[in-house]
Amino acid sequence: MSTPNGFPQHSRACVTQSMEGGAVQDLQAKKAGKAAKKEAGGRVALPAEGPVSVGTPVSETLKLLPEELKANMKIKSITPRPPRKPRLERAASLDEKSWRRWRRFRTSQESLTDPNDTSSSNGSLQEASPSPPNRGRASPCHPCCQQNSLHSSPDASEASPVGKSRGSASDLGKRASEISSAFGGLLRGKAFTGGKPRLSQIMPARPLPPMELNVASHTLRTANRIDSDCLDYRYYSQHKFGRVSSSLSDTRLHGNGMVYDSCSTDSMKSTFSLLTPIRAKDVRSRSYLEGSLMASGALLGAEELSRYFPDRNIGIFVATWNMQGQKELPVNLDDFLLPTDPDYAQDMYVIGVQEGCPDRREWEIRLQETLGPHYVLLYSAAHGVLYMSVFIRRDLIWFCSEVEYATVTTRIVSQIKTKGALGICFTFFGTSFLFITSHFTSGDSKVNERKLDYNKTIQALTLPKNVPDTNPYRSSSSDVTTRFDEVFWFGDFNFRLNKDRETVDSILNQNPDTDVSRLLVYDQLTSEMSRGSIFKGFQEADIHFRPSYKFDIGKDSYDTTSKQRTPSYTDRVVFRSRYKDDIQAVKYSSCPVIKTSDHRPVFALFRVKVRPGRDNIPLAAGQFDRELYLMGIKRRITRELQKRREQKDQKSSSICSIS
Repeated sequence: MSTPNGFPQHSRACVTQSMEGGAVQDLQAKKAGKAAKKEAGGRVALPAEGPVSVGTPVSETLKLLPEELKANMKIKSITPRPPRKPRLERAASLDEKSWRRWRRFRTSQESLTDPNDTSSSNGSLQEASPSPPNRGRASPCHPCCQQNSLHSSPDASEASPVGKSRGSASDLGKRASEISSAFGGLLRGKAFTGGKPRLSQIMPARPLPPMELNVASHTLRTANRIDSDCLDYRYYSQHKFGRVSSSLSDTRLHGNGMVYDSCSTDSMKSTFSLLTPIRAKDVRSRSYLEGSLMASGALLGAEELSRYFPDRNIGIFVATWNMQGQKELPVNLDDFLLPTDPDYAQDMYVIGVQEGCPDRREWEIRLQETLGPHYVLLYSAAHGVLYMSVFIRRDLIWFCSEVEYATVTTRIVSQIKTKGALGICFTFFGTSFLFITSHFTSGDSKVNERKLDYNKTIQALTLPKNVPDTNPYRSSSSDVTTRFDEVFWFGDFNFRLNKDRETVDSILNQNPDTDVSRLLVYDQLTSEMSRGSIFKGFQEADIHFRPSYKFDIGKDSYDTTSKQRTPSYTDRVVFRSRYKDDIQAVKYSSCPVIKTSDHRPVFALFRVKVRPGRDNIPLAAGQFDRELYLMGIKRRITRELQKRREQKDQKSSSICSIS
């Protein structure tokens, strides 16, 4: 507790006891004051505010004592002096400013110090930093305090703000040199590296909660997920083999300062190798062609499905295109197979072609070249000029059953295979798929003939053959589309618009973008599907593109020949599912940039739900067209090198030489 004058009450006795020793200091201070007056030319600094330091003269100390203390003390009277002339204080040097900044930083660090001194963040600074000079202040006196408490602290007297302001120039220079040397030693210490304080690593205040062995997140790479029956593989391998393979070593992670403990290491790298560990007993009990019905590590089971598709949905691209038998293929198929609207490519690509080009192999090579090395040709089939190609991501070929196909000819003369249907089916995990591409009878008024083509196809398409039906209780022998979980039917159905050319052109000119609802009122297929006379149980996504038929080749204008055919939606994609909401249409559009035919390609993107299966089906065992894969990749590399060469030649030709 302090008096109004700012002097502690408990210091009165101490001052009385130390008067004799203070008299000596008073005489010395007077001599130093006279010397300072001579050197400063009569300029005297104002006394600093704050508590009285040890080096303050007794005459100045008495001014701060209360009246009661002055009455009890037997001292000589002091002659009052006129007020001194004020002067500006000396500006702080750079060393003093740096010292003050360091003190603020140290104070902020000390404020965060653990009361029990358990934090290691401040410990490194406490050990490395030199102890700064103590600033003198009037400490509370105790009966056991001796006079040495006022005389044996030269550092305290030198660091006092009052003493610093009243000391001589030599004292100030000495003080500045001490601060400079102290701060220089601080910079050379271990507390600073590279001009910034380096804090030690923070240890947790209490033990971390226990974690399960598999700490990999479901949103991370799904290939790192471990089967439930292999969770103890790490413990087993560490004791038997002494190590566990990993995609990134612990020493690299810890050496780079990326992680601190083993939990951080496990979260930043693969807990195991990229390949799932398989027990020897599981290998013995598994047949790679037939599979084991109830094996714990089923290839087509729920664990494997969740590893690759946590949400159990795959992306499927389905496209149809009437090529009109043209030999010339488009220069670039990127806009067709890889539209820019979705951010990611699909897991499966199914392309059906009617009136295909004469060189079917060249067409498949072009498809492989466009899709690149991430996809392989699972299967392809043909029925005359009807082609179908199924590409799938190369990581997924092991989860497909054997692929089967069948064909149907709808013409009276079966040798002419320009009209008909081609179907390909297989099972992916536990979900069966059927893809059908068709070319129905042409003609504006031949709606009944097209319905007959549909009925003949669903009855005569003999699928599946060897692959078992996933749900035989919901199948019908008279309709092939009921024998599969997911069915996609696409092709040139040849359904037209029941309206004259002038009316259709006027509607298209009024709504040049995507408003085609007025045209769909006259669409034959939409009308027949609403009656249930064709494609029973099938759905079609909303149409927001212009009619895909009939264009002048190489142009964006519809038929300008003498026949003046009415633009129509002849190319369509429809779908059905055994289970409600299994198929979700994401996009349904055409590709207007491909103009080598009188038809525009039409494609649709779907999200399809996949269910786990059992290993009791004949598997494809990773079979794909390897020769086509290599040819497509070589074409892709050659095209890329040619493009780079052209860009280099273009840059070199654009450089002008000035003579």
